[in-house]
Amino acid sequence: MKQFGEKIKELRLLKGLTQKQLATILECAQSAIVYWETNKQEPTISSLKKLCIVFDVSSDYLLGLEDESGARAATQINNLSHFNNSGTIKF
Repeated sequence: MKQFGEKIKELRLLKGLTQKQLATILECAQSAIVYWETNKQEPTISSLKKLCIVFDVSSDYLLGLEDESGARAATQINNLSHFNNSGTIKF
């Protein structure tokens, strides 16, 4: 499965946008796009929403929770370290 940064870069290129153009659309610094595409940082929720609108994709897709067809990614809650034995999220 592609990482977040790979998806952003692929979608940007499919739209024919440069990093600078995408940054202008999203009202953020071009360096933010660089960091996202290289998986060095993650966008804010506000920027994530804008990315979804610009690329017409779901946040679940960008975050790796579903594939390109919209099908949920296969995950087993028991294998996720941030869940405890009762199935609830531990903070």
